[in-house]
Amino acid sequence: MKAIVDLFSTDYGLFSVGVIVLTLGMAVWFKAFFTRKMNEAAQQEQDKP
Repeated sequence: MKAIVDLFSTDYGLFSVGVIVLTLGMAVWFKAFFTRKMNEAAQQEQDKP
């Protein structure tokens, strides 16, 4: 229980939460970005005569 209290009440705990949230956000963004690029490349391959 003390670990959770430290996580949300200390400066280093809040910084850790921020890094975790940023990392998860980047993972979601990169997945969407690369999926979109792969779909665009596949579409371009299909459009070639």
